[in-house]
Amino acid sequence: MRSEGDNGTDQVFRALADETRRRLLDRLHEQNGQTLGELCERIAMTRQSVTQHLAVLEGARLISTVRRGREKLHYLNPVPLHEIQERWIDKFERPRLRALGELKRRAEEAMSDKPSYVYVTYIASTPEKVWDALTDADLTAAYWGHSNVSDWRPGSRWEHLRTDGSGIADAVGTVVESERPTRLVTTWAAPEREGEPHRHSRVTFDIRPHADIVRLTVTQEDLDGEDELRAVSAGWPAVLSNLKSLVETGAPLPQEPWLVPGR
Repeated sequence: MRSEGDNGTDQVFRALADETRRRLLDRLHEQNGQTLGELCERIAMTRQSVTQHLAVLEGARLISTVRRGREKLHYLNPVPLHEIQERWIDKFERPRLRALGELKRRAEEAMSDKPSYVYVTYIASTPEKVWDALTDADLTAAYWGHSNVSDWRPGSRWEHLRTDGSGIADAVGTVVESERPTRLVTTWAAPEREGEPHRHSRVTFDIRPHADIVRLTVTQEDLDGEDELRAVSAGWPAVLSNLKSLVETGAPLPQEPWLVPGR
């Protein structure tokens, strides 16, 4: 005969089996006490669907809710996870897992010898407008000299197409994460390297609002050596300056910034 505790554990595992529900828990771990509207801003689905996922999490006691006037705030409840840890990990495995985790971390640090590039800019705009500037084919054509073309769903292919009507793509990749309007992650590769995933880089666009401005952080990882690092170090500042001008003024810079001679 199953105990009430086992039934509760089953609910926890069922709740954690869904990727969207795990992402909602991650959001609450980052910032506890969010409303439904705040959680929906970072999940690409309808309010009704998010509400259903939150109900499953609440049923498993992984979150709790508190009323504040007309708003309902959602809080992470770590107790069920702690109970699972105590039951299956603490008594037997913690020292070994800690050692394995440290070994894994050191091995990953030793292997991650590919260079990365990070660029941060601040834009007087909204996250939605910055997102559109990065993903709308016509807008990217206006300031980038290429059209970014995709349906921007996770798993979809995207292309960086020339605007000369040739249909030639100078970069291609896959959409890894897409959370309008705050986070977009894609792989990047030259078309001839599309079938060589070990030679793809990974670009993350992180869009964070603060009052009336937006902080846009662009991170390109797993670059193919120092030559590619030098190329993107010159390219991203020019492209993102042009994006900033377009979003803030309605027009790109009067000259293409990537054509400005270096020293």
